Order: sequence, then structure tokens, then C-alpha cells
Amino acid sequence: MLILGVDPGTARLGWGVIDAETMVACGCLETKATDPESKRLLSLFKGFTKLLKKFRPDAVAVEDLFFFKNQKTVIKVSQARGVILVASELLGFPVFSYTPLQVKSSVTGYGRADKNQVQQMVKAILKLPSIPQPDDAADALAVAITHSFSQKLKSRLQ
Repeated sequence: MLILGVDPGTARLGWGVIDAETMVACGCLETKATDPESKRLLSLFKGFTKLLKKFRPDAVAVEDLFFFKNQKTVIKVSQARGVILVASELLGFPVFSYTPLQVKSSVTGYGRADKNQVQQMVKAILKLPSIPQPDDAADALAVAITHSFSQKLKSRLQ
């Protein structure tokens, strides 16, 4: 099962593609801070649509918004997340959402794991020589791994 994991953001949107516990590719879509908001969102839409068409994943796993201290940040991340949902829906790819707590619990076994612990486990699970860079790509891979583990558990329970 090919899974495209996404760590949404307006400045930098992390993405990672896995097949089982093997990394296929990862990276980030970045926008310019000086561009108007509408142009940044359109850039993310176009870039993400290209990723969907290139990899044709069986599922898109997106990190859900759970809690933000900064209201401006939550709005921008929500907008980027909306772009991912719309692009996926337009092209007919199923979308699954996971909270940060679910991702941390799934990847590390501990819901309050720090960023480094999650990244070290991504490296270990995918048998990579180093932690994927930038951080947003590693976070997106963690979301994809979470979906993979979730689907395996569901199939065993059925």
C-alpha cells in the first residue's frame, strides 16, 4: 500500500511517501513569505496535485490540528490542510487524519514523545541511514507510518 503522509503548513508543507515500511520519497513544498496568502495556497495546491499525480497513492494521511497556542498559526495551517483535502478529493484519493498524539503514540509508543524521539523512530522503522531532512518531511513520514500501522491493525482485527 502506497501512502502519502502530509505535515501541513503554509511556509513549508512536509510530505513523505512509503510503501509498507520502505520510504519511497520525501520532501517539502515551500512558499515565499513575501507572496500574498492566496498565491501561497495556490502554489501548495499545484505542488501537491503534482505529487498526487506522480505517486498515485492508495491513501493520503494528513496530520490533524489538535491544539495551537498561536491563533495565527492555526489559521494558516488549517488553510494548508484545506488545500490538501480539496486536492485529494478532486483527484479521488482517500484521506485519513491523525492527531499529533496518535502519530507520536503509533511511532514511538508514547503520546508525549518529543520531536527527536519521533524522528529517530522514523529512521529506525524505515531502516534509513539518517533522519530525513528537513524536519517537516520526517514528520510527514511519521504520519504515513501511522496510517500504515493503523491499516495493519484494522486488517488483523477483521
